[in-house]
Amino acid sequence: MADQAPPSLKALLAHQPFLRFWLARLTGILANQMLMVALAWHIYEITGSAWDLGLVGLFQFVPALIMTLPAGHIVDRHHKVHIYSVCMLLQAVVAGLLVWGTHTDSVTREWVFFVSVVLGIVRAFQMPTQQALTADLVPPNLLQRAVAMSSTGVQAAVIGGPAMGGILYAFHVNAVYVTCAVFLTLAFLLALTVRYEHKPSQAAVDLQSVMAGAYFVWHHKVLLGAFALDLFAVLLGGVTALLPIYAKDILHTGPEGLGVLRSAPAVGALMMAVVLTQWPIERRVGRWLLISVAIFGAANFVFGLSTHMGLSIAALMLAGAADNVSVVVRMTLMQLETPEDMRGRVAAVNTIFIGASNQLGEFESGATAAMWGPVASVVFGGLATVGVALATLKIFPALAQRDRMISTKPSSH
Repeated sequence: MADQAPPSLKALLAHQPFLRFWLARLTGILANQMLMVALAWHIYEITGSAWDLGLVGLFQFVPALIMTLPAGHIVDRHHKVHIYSVCMLLQAVVAGLLVWGTHTDSVTREWVFFVSVVLGIVRAFQMPTQQALTADLVPPNLLQRAVAMSSTGVQAAVIGGPAMGGILYAFHVNAVYVTCAVFLTLAFLLALTVRYEHKPSQAAVDLQSVMAGAYFVWHHKVLLGAFALDLFAVLLGGVTALLPIYAKDILHTGPEGLGVLRSAPAVGALMMAVVLTQWPIERRVGRWLLISVAIFGAANFVFGLSTHMGLSIAALMLAGAADNVSVVVRMTLMQLETPEDMRGRVAAVNTIFIGASNQLGEFESGATAAMWGPVASVVFGGLATVGVALATLKIFPALAQRDRMISTKPSSH
């Protein structure tokens, strides 16, 4: 199969359930990105604290960590579209509560932390659901293109969401929250139109079954290496939590500028996603994965030292492009290497790694920025990420030496 000519994009576009789910994800992520920009700027206006910016990430991560493995078991047993739809509806309710809280002038530091906890719980179910569902909507030979096209939609939303959120916030914060509520409701309705053949897992409801995904990843060194590489790269090298500080205090811009900075990585990622949709990585996938992570770290190092808006945007775009190579390779390997009835549980493990790298990474960024200052925090993280890529060569040689997406060797698990 790996030697066959790559299937055309037209074949992928013929799968209507995939396209409908793609639109639902696009709309939902657009709203979520707007919501994240508004919450970050809102709490920084309330407290002016780098530590509190980090706590927003921590309060999302902890409930997600607790709930994700049980959520993966639920995803394997129940209809994935229904789970995803409920996640969109709950986020719409959260946006509505923020509209009411802002209108009554009752949004406080604790309010934002409470909302972060709710979003973390929802994320525990949403992430493994959307990761596992893609493989149910397309055949295996179209999967890498489907992942790349999904990434294209995600990155388009991550570009548009922060930019729209920043512009709307400049008018009024409730302009953002109302728009989020509308978009999330639309995503809920779109998801309900997706149809696929649901094959529930027959695994028993016990601790062994819940932990089966973690056991599978631990004994599958290619997946473990890919997950760990992403975890430490984004945990150490991510800069998202500190963007309000860079926008306001270093680059001297407002919420519109913050929206542009939040969008910049997604612009680069979108450009790379388009490339990968047309020209999937056929050979040396492990090597490309490590190179992309090293470039991600180097780009964030440049961003950390920059005091010029144009250079900062360019560095973030390069980081986003490199990160998207990592995302597409990792997600495709995960879908292809995992048995169908375990995809939800393995996706849940991946979600824990992603949550640790993103939300816990935001806490790490806020904490180190509070101690060392934002510039030292970002510069150190960029250098450490390059070090992680180099260390992976020795720690996970099976990943570094992986040639093709579809392995021609016997499974290692």
